[in-house]
Amino acid sequence: MAHIGDYVVPAVIVFVVVFGALKKVDLFDVFGMGAREGISSLISIAPSLIGLVIAVSMLEASGFFDIVSNLLSPVCSFLGIPPEVVPLGLMRPVTGSGSFAILNNIFEKYGADSIVGRTASVIAGSTETTFYAIAVYFGSVGIKKTRHTVPAALTADILGILFASWTVKMF
Repeated sequence: MAHIGDYVVPAVIVFVVVFGALKKVDLFDVFGMGAREGISSLISIAPSLIGLVIAVSMLEASGFFDIVSNLLSPVCSFLGIPPEVVPLGLMRPVTGSGSFAILNNIFEKYGADSIVGRTASVIAGSTETTFYAIAVYFGSVGIKKTRHTVPAALTADILGILFASWTVKMF
């Protein structure tokens, strides 16, 4: 039972091939069409993703996240958010890998079972990589104007951080 994950992907592949053969689908042609659509989607979203990666790298290298974290720490303390998780809260809407690197640093410094570690875990699980998701999903269908998406998504992220902090303190 512990190794069931080792068999899931091969089982799905076998299932698709057998099902396609039973339905008399030309699997190679269908695979080729899917690959062409995938490359087309990649080309359409690449500029957004490249811009996002460059912007995140520039903000990290400039120390912007550290400056904003230091400025927000008193407000976060007042709201009941541990100041140690502020960098995670700032990074999470922008990049998943960067936020998980911060999460790992929090675990190493404070421990996974500490109040800070638990709060960081809940924040990581209850917030979204907002700008990445918008870049990928809106870019793939060619939407240029996000209208209310960014404010609504960032509001959800802020509430996720706030309620994560309060919930961890309650339980």
